[in-house]
Amino acid sequence: MTCPSCGSAVAEGARFCEGCGAQLGAAETTPAPGPAPVPAAAAAATDHPLGDAPISAPTRKPAGTLPDPVPTPGRRPCAECGGEVGPDLYCLACGTKAPSERDHFEEQPAPWVAGVCDKALKKNRNEDAMALLASPEAGTRAVLVVLDGVSNSIDSDVASLAGARAAREVLRVPLPAGMGTPESRTAAVSRVFANAAAAANTAIIAVTDPDSPNPASATFTTAVLEGNRITWANIGDSRSYWIPDAGEPVQLTTDDSVAQSQIATGVAREVAENGPQAHAITKWLGRDSEDFVPTVGSLEVSEPGWLLACSDGLWNYASTPEAIAAQVRGAGTSEPLALALALVAFANASGGHDNITAAVARVDLGQNDSANDGTPTGAGVPGGEPSNG
Repeated sequence: MTCPSCGSAVAEGARFCEGCGAQLGAAETTPAPGPAPVPAAAAAATDHPLGDAPISAPTRKPAGTLPDPVPTPGRRPCAECGGEVGPDLYCLACGTKAPSERDHFEEQPAPWVAGVCDKALKKNRNEDAMALLASPEAGTRAVLVVLDGVSNSIDSDVASLAGARAAREVLRVPLPAGMGTPESRTAAVSRVFANAAAAANTAIIAVTDPDSPNPASATFTTAVLEGNRITWANIGDSRSYWIPDAGEPVQLTTDDSVAQSQIATGVAREVAENGPQAHAITKWLGRDSEDFVPTVGSLEVSEPGWLLACSDGLWNYASTPEAIAAQVRGAGTSEPLALALALVAFANASGGHDNITAAVARVDLGQNDSANDGTPTGAGVPGGEPSNG
């Protein structure tokens, strides 16, 4: 038997492909997304940083399945003795277990764009995911997609990676310019991001066991850089930031969370983000999502700096734009991969209670490239508000 998604060989009777994580035969049995009661949905979406969901069968994939596209299977050497690591991640010679490539992976599609996705110190598996695109010429075009799988739902590690890659494929082409007016561009761009979120949602459902009592779910944040314009979309509490080298940093996205709702009513940020429902999200992707249309916004930048997309495993320890900017600037590097690694190291050194993803794009612009003052402008979907953090 072969997987219809990636062509990998699969065992007789297998329910999931170990090459790409796709559910075998899911097309006939996967139900359409349906509404869920709000209390249960909020409870299912709560992330407990010190708790870990059981590792399910689809997460036990052989080494070498993470790179995109999936490479031809080859010998993976054991770090202890140099022997061959088998499909179950144990060395065939000495029996030492190798770390899963899903636990920590890096992407660098161009020298000026990179990301790191890490399991973190206190977690048993990595439910974060990212998918990146970049043009060879620095500053031309980059796409950063970050999904954070909800830890108390089953198979969120498989689903988040499938969702991130599906959204990235929708965003391969440049964002539309509309009919020449700001309003038409806003509408056209919002449709593209809605399509990207819908593709991610479909991919998540496709790898969700239809019999799962806690279907896979994830947050969604994506930031697209085209020249000096940043456009972003968000669902849940992963975030995107603009961090200029010298100017005021900006949290581009606004969380869909209980904490953010409390902040909007006047509760202090430090109180809301450390309360019992600090990580309860009010929107997410997955089979039980009631609303997966993202909030969209844009910003034109006029100075050099960093575009950052990250999961809450990073911003938990540096929540304000000023705090995250201090970590970015304090890393003392202009190399994207080195910066992403430094941000992950910071989060682990701060406790590492949740999976960590940091994806960055270096933006080098002259001070006079734009007369824009850098104020975020909303490109909201119907009913949405400008996401200026």
